[in-house]
Amino acid sequence: GGTDGLLAMHLDHPQKGQFGVGLADSGGRERELFLSQSAALVSDVDVLSSYHRAAVLGSLKYSQVSICCSFLLNQHYNPAFVFLQMMKHAWDNYKRYAWGLNELKPISKQGHSSNLFGNIQGATIVDALDTLYIMEMKEEFKEAKEWVEKNLDFNVNAEISVFEVNIRFVGGLLSAYYLSGEEVFRKKAVELGEKLLPAFNTPTGIPWALLNIKSGIGRNWPWASGGSSILAEFGTLHLEFVHLSHLSGNPVFAEKVMNIRKVLNRLDKPEGLYPNYLNPSSGQWGQHHVSIGGLGDSFYEYLLKAWLMSDKTDEEGKKMYYDAVQAIETHLIRKSSGGLTYIAEWKGGLLEHKMGHLTCFAGGMFALGADGAPNDKTGHHIELGAEIARTCHESYDRTSMKLGPEAFRFDGGVEAIATRQNEKYYILRPEVIETYMYMWRLTHDPKYRQWGWEAVEALEKHCRVDGGYSGIRDVYNNHESHDDVQQSFFLSETLKYLYLLFSEDDLLPFEHWVFNTEAHPLPVLHKDNGNKEENQK
Repeated sequence: GGTDGLLAMHLDHPQKGQFGVGLADSGGRERELFLSQSAALVSDVDVLSSYHRAAVLGSLKYSQVSICCSFLLNQHYNPAFVFLQMMKHAWDNYKRYAWGLNELKPISKQGHSSNLFGNIQGATIVDALDTLYIMEMKEEFKEAKEWVEKNLDFNVNAEISVFEVNIRFVGGLLSAYYLSGEEVFRKKAVELGEKLLPAFNTPTGIPWALLNIKSGIGRNWPWASGGSSILAEFGTLHLEFVHLSHLSGNPVFAEKVMNIRKVLNRLDKPEGLYPNYLNPSSGQWGQHHVSIGGLGDSFYEYLLKAWLMSDKTDEEGKKMYYDAVQAIETHLIRKSSGGLTYIAEWKGGLLEHKMGHLTCFAGGMFALGADGAPNDKTGHHIELGAEIARTCHESYDRTSMKLGPEAFRFDGGVEAIATRQNEKYYILRPEVIETYMYMWRLTHDPKYRQWGWEAVEALEKHCRVDGGYSGIRDVYNNHESHDDVQQSFFLSETLKYLYLLFSEDDLLPFEHWVFNTEAHPLPVLHKDNGNKEENQK
């Protein structure tokens, strides 16, 4: 009970209807969640199935959820069921208003289909499959699987982003297969992988960014320097393509991505750094622009994770990763006068002292790679991860909404603040929460859960709308202006990383799983036998 004296056990049924939600389980026993203005009482909620907990919470208002969660945290309950409620709200509204389309417009309450995927539909469904499975939302997973079986069609005359389709669709299907064992996901993943192979038909084998999956004709983004391919795009195929070879028995997928490494290793790297642009015809770098954020980010992530996914046998990937980190430390990592460690961008030898939200994944990456760091640098890499996590938390904490901007700067007298209007938006991005999750798992410092919880409260307060979750146009303005997009990666990444942040470490343990850059877990291919059965949680 609370200060207003409400005690659930003293309420008769009409009163229960006013203040709580009742559920009957299969044994007919009623369990209730009661909420009042100043208190919450939970009766046996922790023994409810995940699905029922989500059903209970799906209809609650933010204020009720917040009261309930504060209570749960104080009582040492596992708050993971709050993320089930969030997932249920996002999924149910997608199903209601946008089913089968790529993403939901939660303000307009309609669907839209991004041109990143051409005419391929269902991005939210495929991206969310593994999150639904991990959260034990069995009915939702079943209906998603049925949609994939009946409606996921790759025989479309459309130009797609090879990178986006790989990380969301191929990655999502692979994870759904490895988690559930359902053959339809393996078949669809391999079918789509085969459709992507013509992208590699270039003089160097560096793939095009864009591909018409019917005609097999590829090209690069018209804005990219000198007709170049993008480092983060052609460098973020490795994990998925190795698994496609593993599951199909066809070595061509792995051969294509190993060839990318050969091309990179033949090239001189300016100061040991990898520029973001590489021409697929000449095999030469474009502009010497280096970023650990957009255009570069996941290339570095996949070097490390390729080594981890190989059960630490991919020595080439390991060397490329740690050599790159050394160059990044020397040339890009700086400390502000206020003591915040940040990763600048490098443009032809000149530093731009800004850091993107996308760059915030690097805290988790440094910590994840700490164990294999050379010269007894394990502690140093963990500390580097912690410092990046702190800086990214500050970028959230220094806004009105306690949500992070798209990019923030360290010049002109400001630190960790966006100074340009076109950098003040938040589109439900996961990278900061991703780093909190890695830092929690690797250090168990409770501040990472506290920081994650701050983000949950801000998401619920500012991004949750009747029709789902929406991004925000300006996180420094107290008056919400929503962008009307529920990104598929909100379900795939943001909610999954929150759930894992508050879960036990044996749920998808790092020694058996690596996450692709869309948070899709892929099993480590253990040396003894690469069987998926061994890798189950």
